[in-house]
Amino acid sequence: MAGHSQFKNIMHRKGRQDAVRSKMFSKLAREITVAAKAGLPDPAMNPRLRLAVQNAKAVSMPKDNIARAIAKASGGDADNYEEVRYEGYGPGGVALIVEALTDNRNRTAANVRAAFTKAGGALGETGSVSFMWDRAGEIYYPAAAGDADKLMEAAIEAGAEDVQSDEDGHTIYCAFEDIGDVSSALESALGEAESVKTVWRPQTNVPVDEDRAQSILKLVNTLEDDDDVQNVYVNFEVDEATMAKLSAA
Repeated sequence: MAGHSQFKNIMHRKGRQDAVRSKMFSKLAREITVAAKAGLPDPAMNPRLRLAVQNAKAVSMPKDNIARAIAKASGGDADNYEEVRYEGYGPGGVALIVEALTDNRNRTAANVRAAFTKAGGALGETGSVSFMWDRAGEIYYPAAAGDADKLMEAAIEAGAEDVQSDEDGHTIYCAFEDIGDVSSALESALGEAESVKTVWRPQTNVPVDEDRAQSILKLVNTLEDDDDVQNVYVNFEVDEATMAKLSAA
């Protein structure tokens, strides 16, 4: 299993998402505002905004919060956020991609660099690790959407490239440029997805032991706790026994 997916599963099982719900809503609101400002404030006419709103609803973000975030885009007090991507290496030689939305590039760069340095890693130049990753669409359905065979059949019919199913749900991947068509086809067949987004998928993963895995998770935690950081991707993998131990910790 890929490191990024493993990390998300671990944090979900630990209940961390509930503990940082306020921070999560703040990041989602920032993405909604940026999406609305970059296009039309109507989700039906703005694909990026539609995805942002859909993902906010998936984690039960209140409708009033969503409406305020959209309205803020057309207000004179809206912050000017810049999309920035950072790349580097962490413990054990694993590669990381960090996506941020910031109104102060110097502040964010300093915080990200400090997190890498403290973890024994190193922040690199843009492009230093992303050549080892593919940009892709990721569509997630909970287990209630159906069994693995049903999801696989629907995904193939929709034009997806890969499906990963476990007891929690189904993650469907497609080409970056096909995410709109694939998600629409899946919605017709299965109903609305829990989340639809673009992600970075590593072409290969770096095997790590338990100690390295803990250090990597600590670094990812630090990065995701930063208000400016929207997403963190890692290309590590651990064996099932270590995965179970980390999940129970």
